[in-house]
Amino acid sequence: MSGLHDFDFLVGTWHGHHRKLKARLAGSHEWIEFDGTLDVRKLMDGFADVSDNVINLPDGVYRGVGLRSYDPVSGQWASWFLDGRYPADNLDPPMKGSFVNGVGTLYADDVLQGKPIKVRVIWSHITSTSARWEQAYSPDGGKTWETNWVSDFTRVH
Repeated sequence: MSGLHDFDFLVGTWHGHHRKLKARLAGSHEWIEFDGTLDVRKLMDGFADVSDNVINLPDGVYRGVGLRSYDPVSGQWASWFLDGRYPADNLDPPMKGSFVNGVGTLYADDVLQGKPIKVRVIWSHITSTSARWEQAYSPDGGKTWETNWVSDFTRVH
């Protein structure tokens, strides 16, 4: 269970500075920036955690819930996100992955505008007071990636 404590760094309260592409279409180069908060706590004796996200987009605030769980058999984490703007929608299949040399990489298959894509999330730049979350899409099965959202977190407490 060497990966069980991979997300322990995230427990606590964080300020987030977010930067995301304005449009979710490939080739978009216009970014918007905004702030938010992230509060994370452990569940299930450390085999899971839950996060309460406040996202202050320029056109309005919304909340989301992140849930992560560790599978000791596969050594992987699974991660889901519930978007507060669409609370009755089905959850997407979980992103799954693990940490190698202090960098967490999780992947999922999804659909964007009716076309299959791969989604990748990378957790990096992890210290006791900071971390980075980065999301990218690939329309070609993972050959190329386009980063569409970057969040830099600073610990509040």
